[in-house]
Amino acid sequence: MKKLEPLYIGDLEIKTPIIQGAMGVQISTAPLAGAVADCGGAGTIASVGLGYGTKENEMNFVQASRDGLINQYHNVRLITKGIVGVNIMVALSNYRDLIQTADSLGFDFIVSGAGLPLDLPSIAKNTKTLIPIVSSARAAKIIIQKWMKQNHPPDAIIVEGPLAGGHLGFKSEFLRTDLNDVLEEIVGEIIKVAHQAEEENGIHLPVIAAGGVFDGKDIARFIKMGASGVQIATRFVATRECSVADEFKQIYLSASNSDVLIIDSPVGMPGRAIRTSFIDKVTGGERIPFKCNYRCLKTCNPHTAPYCIAKALFAAVRGDMNNAVVFAGSNVSRIDKIVSVKELMNELIQEANKELSAG
Repeated sequence: MKKLEPLYIGDLEIKTPIIQGAMGVQISTAPLAGAVADCGGAGTIASVGLGYGTKENEMNFVQASRDGLINQYHNVRLITKGIVGVNIMVALSNYRDLIQTADSLGFDFIVSGAGLPLDLPSIAKNTKTLIPIVSSARAAKIIIQKWMKQNHPPDAIIVEGPLAGGHLGFKSEFLRTDLNDVLEEIVGEIIKVAHQAEEENGIHLPVIAAGGVFDGKDIARFIKMGASGVQIATRFVATRECSVADEFKQIYLSASNSDVLIIDSPVGMPGRAIRTSFIDKVTGGERIPFKCNYRCLKTCNPHTAPYCIAKALFAAVRGDMNNAVVFAGSNVSRIDKIVSVKELMNELIQEANKELSAG
């Protein structure tokens, strides 16, 4: 009888091949990541915006972000001895500082995307396990070649498709087309790239499918394709351990398929979000004035941006839905209840094992 097998990434053995995806701002924090890790998966803390909501953030954004990451690391280690990593986006203006901070703390792995993390191995010299996120075979090839020259090939590759929530590495026009089977196509292409790299360099390079992975049937499908595991984000919002406000979770529970939109983020990237009154205002052309003392994302111009995406995402976490942008994956309308992380993990495992044993 076939069943899910552990996911081996570098020196890590993830007993259940599920990585909890990073969601900012302050969605994927210690309580959620720790719970997933305790269930045998891999928890991931999102590094973006961990200083938001503090006075220090307005005075010294870099230090507040650093302190927030340090606090999250220590908090998660009080919860679990399981495998926990951190996601640090290339697009962050304090990217290097956060990488160096994470590298000094002892996270089990560092994940990096939202741009090509070409120099990650040179910055993170102490962290053994480094994982890029890509959305194309071309990007995977570039990163493998670049990292090989730094004597640290990728320990795994996360392939994020166009059905994911949040900021996406695809053009807006493409995201508004029929996206069925696109992730399967990209994963298939990158598995070929990974196999070639393994043969040429004598390395182990597992591929992890992400973006729209919802249930055990999805997990089994990608495992059968040759992926070694999956990354899931959206479903973990609807868990008791996720520390966002109840209003945030209720938006997930009440969302219909037509409520899920592709928006043009003020930082120059398209994103997938749930329709709110705030989304209606800004997509209708209304400008929401704001003051910015830092510029957290490299691609943001505070002088011309119609609103602050970070402020809107933080409003969602606090439950201020009148001023919120709520990111979510394409399958969010299928969520109909709040469960514990343990219940969700057990459901995913049972569904996947049933599908795998059926052949």
